[in-house]
Amino acid sequence: MTAPVCPKCESSEATKSGVVNNRQRFKCRACGYHYTVAKIGREVDTYYVIKALQLYIEGVSYREIERLLGVSHVSVMNWVKKYGVRAPRQTDYHPTYKIMSQAELAAFFQVPSNLKGAGMVVTELGDKFMVIRWERFRAG
Repeated sequence: MTAPVCPKCESSEATKSGVVNNRQRFKCRACGYHYTVAKIGREVDTYYVIKALQLYIEGVSYREIERLLGVSHVSVMNWVKKYGVRAPRQTDYHPTYKIMSQAELAAFFQVPSNLKGAGMVVTELGDKFMVIRWERFRAG
């Protein structure tokens, strides 16, 4: 295993210097600086964190966000907690959504009845678009 580059002097000459919190520690031979290597693991792109938080704020459930973005609902809960995002107020309205291509979205906006209702948000989702609409709960 080759030692990673020293973050202080950028030398690649280092020796192993123990393990801290299950992470290999190194000591730079050039400057004597101790450092650990970055944890190897799956990092989620910040795009998904931001998109998950946006959807949460719009009232989409954790499980729905998991299905839409392909990230764990537990991760979404952790991001909500970490960034202090407040839960939306519970109202008589609930969000429904559709995922559309650009052509489908253009056709959707051509129909006047699609523009009526309580509220609507359009957000991009990779190469598609998501239309979130709020509809009144029906007593039944």
